[in-house]
Amino acid sequence: MEFIENKEEEQKQLNGIFKDMLKYSPSKIVGTLGNAIIVPVYTSLLPPEQYGIYSLSIAFLSFLCIIFSDWVGLSGLRFFRQHQLAQDLSKYLSVLVSILAMNICTMFVLCVIFQNYFCNFFKIHPKYFFAVLFLIIPVAIRALLFQLLRAQLKSTSYTFSTILNQFMTIGFSIFFIKFFHMGAIAMLLAMGISISLTDLLLIYQSKIYIFFKKPKLQWSVLLPIAMYGIPIAATSLSTWIINQSNKFIMNNINGFKDVAYVGVAYSVTLPLLMTIFSIITIAIVPRVIRMYEAKIDVRHIISRFIGYYLLISIPIVTIMAIYPSDFVSMLANQKFHQAYRLIPYFAFGTFFMGLADYTTLQYHLANKTYIEFIIKLLSGLLNVALTIKLIPILGLDGVGIATLTANFLYFFLSTIIVLPKLGVLCPIKQLFRILVSFVPFYLLYKHMVETNSNIPAGFQMLILLGLFYAVYFVIYKLTNRKKADA
Repeated sequence: MEFIENKEEEQKQLNGIFKDMLKYSPSKIVGTLGNAIIVPVYTSLLPPEQYGIYSLSIAFLSFLCIIFSDWVGLSGLRFFRQHQLAQDLSKYLSVLVSILAMNICTMFVLCVIFQNYFCNFFKIHPKYFFAVLFLIIPVAIRALLFQLLRAQLKSTSYTFSTILNQFMTIGFSIFFIKFFHMGAIAMLLAMGISISLTDLLLIYQSKIYIFFKKPKLQWSVLLPIAMYGIPIAATSLSTWIINQSNKFIMNNINGFKDVAYVGVAYSVTLPLLMTIFSIITIAIVPRVIRMYEAKIDVRHIISRFIGYYLLISIPIVTIMAIYPSDFVSMLANQKFHQAYRLIPYFAFGTFFMGLADYTTLQYHLANKTYIEFIIKLLSGLLNVALTIKLIPILGLDGVGIATLTANFLYFFLSTIIVLPKLGVLCPIKQLFRILVSFVPFYLLYKHMVETNSNIPAGFQMLILLGLFYAVYFVIYKLTNRKKADA
């Protein structure tokens, strides 16, 4: 495919991305705060064993969603514009809903038939197994409708629904745990109720009921969805292997208590960080798809937002890595403090995974998602092998090393396997400014460590972040002034 430069359209979409980021940011900020609130609340209300069971249940839920539902919603986002232009949204959305319904029915049949196998393999009690099965229904519907809102560029509706769902989940969880003493099952029940209520709102916001009619399953619609979506499901499963299979491996080796430590470290890193980082990707992807469909070169705009991602992410993950003990103390109950050992590994692992969202976007645009699946599968298999090998030797640190190594390999492979005219351009100027800004950051941190500063750790983190961004802003202004003078 030949691409053209269209500065006018590029600027139009760029302005649209910034506006969408502003609209999406409240949901992401509240989501980040919600994730930060959930962990201390849940770890205070639950003993480590119950929290470990909850972590395993959520990991099993995500496993089923990856295989049977999530890829349908992502396919809905990818081809929405194409079918909108062709004026056949009714046929398209009806097919999507039909695929999702058939997938869920297939999942129930398989899970009921192979119940004992699943429970034994994942080490999950039948009570939690069936709770997860019923929970996947509202979760799958929400996933599809959220992607439709993104495709329709209804960022405000998306934001409101996300925030409402977050608060309802926290509220219902506290209610069931405090008043009914239901343990881990309380949080699954709370999720089911809050997500079901959110689904009703999403149906109204997306207005899918206007488009839906009796579906005709045509190969012209089914085949592109399957070819695009199934590799995505396989890729997401590989992501699951990298970031969540360690909980099941740990449970088999050391039991629920250590699973709880892994679950806490995971909860205060990946969901929290990716919620912040996704402010950019959630806004950029739909508009980059539109530009690509218009045959406009998208490499420069992707590179620009990689620079923004680096500017946001690197200081944050660095702070988490150098203050892991203090970070866990602020966000989890003291009985889960050992989770701090995993924070540096999980933080930088999340950084590389988030960065790979940009380097792998080329495969989504070219509908060659099988490439992403292959490189992520290789990374996932390496993670499993390292986790099994290192846990008996290094314990929790073994889990961290395996996760970080696998995420880095995934990012690295995506930078060397490049499709023609879709390779990512490195934001060199942005990287230079970031590196220079870290010099005073490092000097101040070293001074505080050597002098045993009495400043509370939380304030130290804020001071270091403030210094970094202040220096970066000055450098940015100076370099832009020199460019203007020239």
